[in-house]
Amino acid sequence: MNYITYIIIGVAVILVLWIIAAFNNLIRTRNRAKEAWSDIDVQLKRRYDLIPNLVETVKGYAIHEKELLEKVTQARASAISAQGTKDKADAENALSGTLKSLFAVSENYPDLKASVNFLQLQKDLTDTEDKIQAARRFYNSNVMELNTKIEVFPSSIIASVFSFKRMDLFELQEAAQREPVAVKF
Repeated sequence: MNYITYIIIGVAVILVLWIIAAFNNLIRTRNRAKEAWSDIDVQLKRRYDLIPNLVETVKGYAIHEKELLEKVTQARASAISAQGTKDKADAENALSGTLKSLFAVSENYPDLKASVNFLQLQKDLTDTEDKIQAARRFYNSNVMELNTKIEVFPSSIIASVFSFKRMDLFELQEAAQREPVAVKF
């Protein structure tokens, strides 16, 4: 009888330690995914800060492009106010599209293309876009790891008991993934 008691206590201790380890592992993975999202958020804010300067610079040279400049401004406002990963991704795709149009239209204005301010803003935006892509890849890999742990047995048991939720990937549209945002001049 004494051995059976020790075996039951040993199994219970191992089970409790496994639950604690699995729970802590899920917490660490979820926190890495949240941290990765904050990296994306920092780069998106940097992008949002650059866009008004770009619009003002283009406005000085491209007087006839008022409608396009308004679209860029509206897309920026939508992206800033978007909530949730999917809505944020959709808004960012729309903003990228309007920025592509803006850079394409700037081809018609040689003085604008030669502007030091415009060239610097374009360089800064391109750099920011590259950082957003790197942060997006890092975020998506962390989210994929978390989602896998939530779905895979036996950690799925711990995830469901403690109400861990799947997170959405930050995905771009296919066209946006194939084409760079900045146009080379």
